[in-house]
Amino acid sequence: MAVGSGKVVALAPIKGVRIGVANAGIKQITRADVVLFELSADAAVAGVFTQNAFCAAPVHIAKANLQTFDQVQAKRYLLVNTGNANAGTGEQGMRDAKLCCQAVADKVGSQAERVLPFSTGVIGELLPTAKISGVLDEAISSLESDNWRAAASGILTTDTRIKGHSVSFDVDGKTVTITGISKGSGMIKPNMATMLGFVASDADISASDLQQLLSQASEQSFNRITVDGDTSTNDACMLVASGESGVKIDADTAAYALFQQQLNALMLEIALQIVRDGEGATKLVKVACENAASVEEALAVAYTVAHSPLVKTALFASDANWGRILAAVGRSGLQGLNIDTLKIYLDEVCIVENGGRAADYTEEAGAAVMAQDEILIRIDLQRGDISDAVWTTDLSHEYVSINADYRS
Repeated sequence: MAVGSGKVVALAPIKGVRIGVANAGIKQITRADVVLFELSADAAVAGVFTQNAFCAAPVHIAKANLQTFDQVQAKRYLLVNTGNANAGTGEQGMRDAKLCCQAVADKVGSQAERVLPFSTGVIGELLPTAKISGVLDEAISSLESDNWRAAASGILTTDTRIKGHSVSFDVDGKTVTITGISKGSGMIKPNMATMLGFVASDADISASDLQQLLSQASEQSFNRITVDGDTSTNDACMLVASGESGVKIDADTAAYALFQQQLNALMLEIALQIVRDGEGATKLVKVACENAASVEEALAVAYTVAHSPLVKTALFASDANWGRILAAVGRSGLQGLNIDTLKIYLDEVCIVENGGRAADYTEEAGAAVMAQDEILIRIDLQRGDISDAVWTTDLSHEYVSINADYRS
């Protein structure tokens, strides 16, 4: 199950970025499960990674290698595999991830430090390095600039469809393009990045500015979604600026602000595609908290509602059980919460005011909203002037089935 059509716009190529794919048969699937990005020698690269303390071996190595990426002007590579997370694998996992980086370097005449590894899939199983190394020739021979859609398919796990988006806009009479893909369906509360995300632009941006742009965009997109409240061991999102458009973008300029705006919108679009394809999802739900005293307060309330199993199962059943939403707001940890002044809405239907059910609320009006594929839960705290929101899904029988059968 998934929400919406799942249609993805044409994914525009980015000059200076080539992508190859191959099928290593890691989990006996027929589509590609290994993806290789080749980045031009002048490209700048930024990344955000999971905050899970048990982060996977490839996360450790990618973070370390990224620190030296701009010290040598040479082509760089991103190696991605699905089907195996290489997480919870100890020192052997580190050796296996390094071995795969070295295998790429040997094939292209580079150094292992010029390769960033990314893995996603089952935790606790050793990486099948021979299978991955064995298809690198195929991945290299298929390197093309317009392979974004193939890459979007090649990084999927329990996803039912690809996620991606492209935007183009003018800066001083020249066109700048941004294209991005992601994967993620379950174990989604990114807490810095998403399961795996790769975004690239042909703009010329320094690595330090690029890191700021990515961190801000991630905070407003991938850090505002949740399917099940679980943060993966392998979360990573990378942003590449190849510089091939000839458009130089510096901090504190109008062009920088425009690029940030476009990047934020693109990454939010991809993040919402993840939620729409959440494991077993039948509804896309925005939980908006208005008039809070701080961003932290707004998010605390929104996430408490978004993570509540009782709220999520009511959403699946299209049951307008407003008491579950009220109870979740009440246990969100806010000090001095005035239940007599806050209001709660389903879309524009007021369900709670003056400490209880709204006087003009009817079950029919609430049920009509809950029957929709896309729902807005709006909580007006009336404690300040800060508003924020998160996006989530309902909780269905299929979510349980997918995760109960995940390793079988």
